[in-house]
Amino acid sequence: MHDDRQSTFIMVKPDGVQRGLVGEIISRLERRGLRLVAAKVMHVDESLAKRHYEMHAEKPFFSSLIEYITSGPVVAMVWSGDKAIEAARSTMGATDPIEATPGTIRGDFGLDIEKNLVHGSDSEESAHREISLFFADDEL
Repeated sequence: MHDDRQSTFIMVKPDGVQRGLVGEIISRLERRGLRLVAAKVMHVDESLAKRHYEMHAEKPFFSSLIEYITSGPVVAMVWSGDKAIEAARSTMGATDPIEATPGTIRGDFGLDIEKNLVHGSDSEESAHREISLFFADDEL
């Protein structure tokens, strides 16, 4: 049997926390068949935010991205399961909530591309990088 078990990083962003959607987001990922491995409520400081979004450092929206992600508490999580990255991203929906399919997290609850409720790793490489940025080995 082919095993596609992997881990992914998911973060409920400040707007998702402020709007009380943490439980809904966790519930949808659990119902999808993913397993919650680690979770913590935290404030992302500027240093962590800049490391997390370093690939966007030269883009015009970088400073607003940093300002937004540091504006309130987030819920950082690690999820695992078969094809966890792909499963989580399809559950979240398109980055732009206006383009996200109804039935996805962003499609059901989002309107703003910058405040799009949730972040999910887009590859195994970014999942490893993001998990190690937000979690120490003994937290997993």
